[in-house]
Amino acid sequence: MVSTCLVIDEMHPSLPEMLRAVGVEIHYQPTLSAAEVPAALAAFPYDGLMVRSKLRVTAALLAHGPHLRYVARAGAGVDNIDEAAMAAAGVTLLNAPEGNRDAVGEYALGLLLALFRNVTRAHQEVRQGQWHREANRGEEIGGKTIGLLGYGHMGRAFARRLSGFGCTVLAHDTDPNCAAADHATLVSLAELQARAEVLSVHIPYSVANHHYVNAGLLQGFRAPLWVLNTARGEVLDHAALVSGLQAGTVRGAALDVLENERLGALTAEQQQRFDFLAQAPNVVLTPHVGGWTHQSYARINEVLAQKIAAFLRAGKPELAGS
Repeated sequence: MVSTCLVIDEMHPSLPEMLRAVGVEIHYQPTLSAAEVPAALAAFPYDGLMVRSKLRVTAALLAHGPHLRYVARAGAGVDNIDEAAMAAAGVTLLNAPEGNRDAVGEYALGLLLALFRNVTRAHQEVRQGQWHREANRGEEIGGKTIGLLGYGHMGRAFARRLSGFGCTVLAHDTDPNCAAADHATLVSLAELQARAEVLSVHIPYSVANHHYVNAGLLQGFRAPLWVLNTARGEVLDHAALVSGLQAGTVRGAALDVLENERLGALTAEQQQRFDFLAQAPNVVLTPHVGGWTHQSYARINEVLAQKIAAFLRAGKPELAGS
């Protein structure tokens, strides 16, 4: 029996062929608005729904798709999906952190280098006809202790790329089943705070992780500290970050994600914090592109196709060897 999947977001054009190869027929409707998705689900007995970030998958949405067996999230983060509602409805969640972990790992390294070597500031100065060598004397990664908060797919990918720089990599993860790897040493949060000179955030967003990196956590580190965030903006308390930058206890920050990425809809407080970050010479800001490469765009399809095939075959979405 052919399985059917409704795809409501723009995907790499390789997706139809990949899904057909594993026995899945797709109804590709990326122009559907979030408001139109419930009716589309109700109109056809879909087995699967594939999404990016267009809408939240809630109990109310799932009620319109009584035949759904899985929801495939084309990416790593699942903060737009109500996992409790999924479990209650008996719908399996599939996501694809394996698809963009290499892109995020490379990007985190690039942000660290940009931060340590004043790349963006120096670039702007030279474009303006200024030539300031001493003011842009930078730091080397070699000899530093890099602390990773979260040691899943993204944290491990970053750690692998740091392995050639002659630095010490420590990682802390709240998952008791998290296993150590060759490229980092798992430590307690207290040890991470005592030893790390750089904090790189790699934890997913959840209600429990909201502002996990807050004033108390930052103040517990040996100052000064560099902060990188390529995870989700909401896991970092931006008020605490700004305070640390102003006080000098945070030496610099590189943020690929923000507390509110709709820059035209910031609150007054968010706007004030954003203005400070945007003008700070020791802050690097980018528009949530860490996992956004041409290669990861296609690789996410590959991962989801494999996981959907495994799920349909045996009810197990895991990739072999992942």
